[in-house]
Order: sequence, then C-alpha cells, then structure tokens
Amino acid sequence: MVLPSVADIVACATAAGAATGACAATGAWARRLLPVRRRAPAEPAEKAVLAALHTIARAYPPLRGGLTEEAARTAARRLRALLGAEAVAFVGVPPAGGEEAGGDGSGPHDFSGGEAGPEGGAPEPVRDAPRLLAWDGAGRGVHTADAVRHALPVLASGRPRVLAPGSLACDDPLCGVRTAVIAPLTVEGSVRGTLTAYWRQPSAARVRAVGEAARLVTGQLELAGLDTVRIRLAEAETRALRAQISPHFVYNSLTTIASFVRTDPDRARELLLDFADFARYSFRNPRDFTTLADELRSVDRYLLLERARFGDRLRCRVDVAPEVLPVAVPFLALQPLVENAVRHGMAGAAEAFHISIVARDSGAEAAISVEDDGVGMDPERLQEILSAPLGRPGPTGWGSVAACGGRN
Repeated sequence: MVLPSVADIVACATAAGAATGACAATGAWARRLLPVRRRAPAEPAEKAVLAALHTIARAYPPLRGGLTEEAARTAARRLRALLGAEAVAFVGVPPAGGEEAGGDGSGPHDFSGGEAGPEGGAPEPVRDAPRLLAWDGAGRGVHTADAVRHALPVLASGRPRVLAPGSLACDDPLCGVRTAVIAPLTVEGSVRGTLTAYWRQPSAARVRAVGEAARLVTGQLELAGLDTVRIRLAEAETRALRAQISPHFVYNSLTTIASFVRTDPDRARELLLDFADFARYSFRNPRDFTTLADELRSVDRYLLLERARFGDRLRCRVDVAPEVLPVAVPFLALQPLVENAVRHGMAGAAEAFHISIVARDSGAEAAISVEDDGVGMDPERLQEILSAPLGRPGPTGWGSVAACGGRN
C-alpha cells in the first residue's frame, strides 16, 4: 500500500473544500427532506488525513528516547512514506562537550568539510563529528557517503538547504535521488542533527513539508531532553536526601561518645564503632535500592547512638515479618523517618518516648510504617498533610517519604 504524501493531502483537501462550498446550499436543503445517514470516511481527503495521522503516530514516538540510530531508522522509514520521498536520511551530532563530561549540548557547532561557516569565514576543525544515523529508501550505498557532507552547512548555520537538481551525481538513470531538502533539528538553540528528504524534483510544498516534519522531530527531541533533565533532577534530589545526616546528630553523637571516654572506655569504643558503621552505610557509593534488612541495621545503629544520649527515655519496638526482610526499598528511605520521629517527637516529651517500626507482607507489596507517641502537631496541619496526595513532591522530591515523614 502506497501512503499519500503531504502534497497529495494538501491537493485533496483543497479539492474537497471547493466541492463542499459549491454544494453547501443543496446539502442544507436536502437535509430537510432526507434522513441523515452515517457513513464511513471514504472521501480521498479523509483517507489521506487518516493515513497521514496514522503514519505520524508511528513515526515520532521512538524519538522520545532521543536521536539514536534505532529511533532514526524507525522514523526515517515512516517519514519517507509520509513525505512521498525517494529516500530519507538522519544525520546526528553528539552533544557539545559530551554528556559524560557534563556538557548540556548547548552552544554552536563548527564543522569543516570545504564549506564556509555561517558568517562566511573559514571553517574551524570539527569538534563534534556528525555521522549518518539512518538512511531509508533508494540510493543506499551510492548517496549515503555524501549525506553528512551535504548536511555540514546546515549543521553550521542552522538554516535549511535545498540541493538543486544535478547536485547529486548518479550514473543510474532510474535513480530518484536527484535533489534534496535538508532541514536542521534545533533543540534549545543547538543543532542536534538534520533531516534530509530526496526527490527527483524539488517544490515549495516539499520544502515546507520537510520543515514541518523537522519541527515535529524537534518537538520529540525536546521532550526527550526534558525527560533527561527530570531524571537527573530526581537523582540529584535522591543524592541530597541520602547525604542529609543532621549535623546536630553528628555533634551530639560525638559529644556523647566523648562523655564515655573516661567513665566507660569500652562503651565509648562500641559507640564509636557504631557511629563509624552508620556513617559508612550512609556515605557509601549510593545505590537506588537496598534490602529492608540493611535499612533496619542502619536504623538500629542510629537508635543505639540516640539511646546513648536519651537513655531509657527512648524505646523502640520493631515488628517485622521475616518474609519482607529481602524486599527492595529505596536506599536510606527508612532511617530519615525514624530520625524525624526522634527529632520532632521527643521535643518537650518528659516521659518515655516510644517508636514502633512495623513491616508486613501485603500481597505483591510490603507495608512499612513508622509510628511514635510524641508531641504531635496541630490538628489543622495534620489534616492538611493527611489529605494531600502521597505522590505530591515534597522538599526532597519523594512525595510519599515527605508526606509520611510529617505525620509524627
């Protein structure tokens, strides 16, 4: 099945619009006399639009993951059918500075290759070498070697380019790759690549069609960039949460240990080792997840240090089902809740303070709760926190942790 091109869609839509305008009066009179019958879309313009929308829906989603070779191959195949082109090619440029080096891909690109730069000056050496990501259609193996060379001026200037007939030398008289329309793929001011469509003859409609297709590709690449930023932000917030060991806790722990150095050296040594184990676990190379058993060990070390300060006033009950100990939980997700309970719950508490940690098997999930009998908070504030969606991001970006942490 040959899908209609964008030019065909425009022509069919124009013809259908003219026919609709000519018969408007007759149609209005006929509707008063004849019942309206439902019919399936059968007009050429309707078929063309539906086919184009179907192709677009299949061509662009792969690009949401970025301009990779796999995504470019899929998009090139779909776009060639959409544009009615003889061939479609994608040329990509690595982000300036490299993602591994921390570059964001912004800034201009300078390329050599015998073409002048955007200001007409001599080109500078290649900093980020472009490469052909995908070619779909006629001319494979014959014209693919020239795809990057033809894209260099567009990559340097950020402006589209049309190669006139005869610019592409070919010995095959039946080859349809005679002219090309090259459009830049610009994301946040940086040209990340080009989209090139090849035909026998250029036209204004084809130039515009390639430009619109490039805009849609750019939109997907911008969404991919936003996804990357969102992931990096979440990772940064997670690292910040993991690094949040209260300086007051460190100071108080060391002061407590120092108080036992003369009176009870063995106890001071044990507490110092507990503090070292707790710090090692908290500052180690962070992982996204760990087991509930490891988290409980970290909580136990934390409570040992706090009991050295508060003595018998601080009491903790741990009720954990054995089957949930291997369950994967976010790294350092439990200890901040317990620390939050101690910091806020014991404030002003004259009698014993109890913390309860309960973990139960709940089918495909594990239900974990941290409760205390501390001073609590105002009923209005408590109702506000409890009524808020658990998924709403808090100061740390972890909606559920932030919400649960405030319920002391």
